[in-house]
Amino acid sequence: MTNKQTLLRNLPKVDKVIDLLNEKEFFKDKPYKEVYDAVNEGINFFRKGILEEVITQYSIEDIEKEITKSLTKNLEFNFKRVINGTGTILHTNLGRALFSKELIEHLQNSLCGYSNLEFDLKTGERGSRYSHVEDLIAKVAGAEAALVVNNNAAAVMLCLNEFSKNTEVIISRGELVEVGGSFRIPDIMELSSAKLVEVGTTNRTHLADYQKAINENTSMLLKVHTSNYHISGFTKSVSNKEIAELAKEHRIISMEDLGSGVLIDFSKYGQKKEPTIFESLSSGIDLITFSGDKLLGGPQCGVIIGKKELISKLKKNQFLRAFRVCKMTISALEFTFKQYVDEKVAIEKNPTLNRILEPISEVFKRAEVLKNLLKDIEIDSEIIETKAIIGGGSMPDATIDSYGVAIISLDGKQIETAFLKEDTPIVGRVQNNQFFIDLKTIHSDEYSIIIKNFKKFLERV
Repeated sequence: MTNKQTLLRNLPKVDKVIDLLNEKEFFKDKPYKEVYDAVNEGINFFRKGILEEVITQYSIEDIEKEITKSLTKNLEFNFKRVINGTGTILHTNLGRALFSKELIEHLQNSLCGYSNLEFDLKTGERGSRYSHVEDLIAKVAGAEAALVVNNNAAAVMLCLNEFSKNTEVIISRGELVEVGGSFRIPDIMELSSAKLVEVGTTNRTHLADYQKAINENTSMLLKVHTSNYHISGFTKSVSNKEIAELAKEHRIISMEDLGSGVLIDFSKYGQKKEPTIFESLSSGIDLITFSGDKLLGGPQCGVIIGKKELISKLKKNQFLRAFRVCKMTISALEFTFKQYVDEKVAIEKNPTLNRILEPISEVFKRAEVLKNLLKDIEIDSEIIETKAIIGGGSMPDATIDSYGVAIISLDGKQIETAFLKEDTPIVGRVQNNQFFIDLKTIHSDEYSIIIKNFKKFLERV
């Protein structure tokens, strides 16, 4: 009998290994199905290694180690916390807007038990989930009425389906945007059963282009804010006010997909100007849609604000049931808008606004803290000037002065690869084979995790 056959024959059976592991403290409280699968995976790992002649000997301890490794991996959650060291504040791939600790506490209080999600406490009868936030949103935004759905694409589709089904919607060719994941405005319009009518050119559209395209089958003039790209040079676009007046003249609806949804005039605080919700409303536009988890700094959702009679019709559309939001979104959105009642409170407490508008000196202080902590574990680093971005398809040509900490003495690509495999992964940036972390998106409670990951990396190199 060959050594390979002997090794295969001596591999323990699954039930024998499970009986052995049941005596071990680590395995006692683990789900039986997960343990069973891990044992199978562990034994198959050695069987494959023996057949491929990469394993020429083993012990029961070796098998136990492989099973422990497999079980630990299987018990991990796929959705986990990640340290964002990229300097992109609204990183779409990393979850966009952050929740503050105060918001988390509010959610815990409102969600750990039953709630009045669809229960009217005044009448003791069934209520509407939208009633918790619609008046508050309308008050803060200065609108007649408001409605919430599960994302901005759904908000646009709901409006188009209700007011423009089988009729024509006019939009500038330069505003037929595509957002992340190849999601395009023309596709949403087609799905809603609205008929797209393009006017103008990519870089120039005039009011006359809209006027010429209006006919008896036109139901809406649609503006789309190009929040994820910017065209400069020989350009011309039609203002919201002109669109609103033209629509009113022809007794059709005017609507704007504002996208990122800004309630704060950033230019007052030294940042690039971005059109606000207030400005869109004051122009006379009938309906406005925007996202909740971008510049608003709240949960993922789509918000529709505008004329009360139009919002009332949207509430009766059958798509609303498919697009409705859950209790967590309602709770988080109410908390977010309550902070906006006072702009100063919103800037101080909303993590998105706070990071966009904080003084550069605060970022430098964080960089100094991290550099000193790295020095304590004998890692050479330096503070570098960086350019952070807002991200999330918002303000594409706006950058924010920031600081990063670059690792001098270690291979940047190796650090990047290793950190993605940690229990709490760190996503940083590599430039000239130097790994660096942009402190614009780092919080004080994350230093210990960063240092822990660096210590583990040093043990392996």
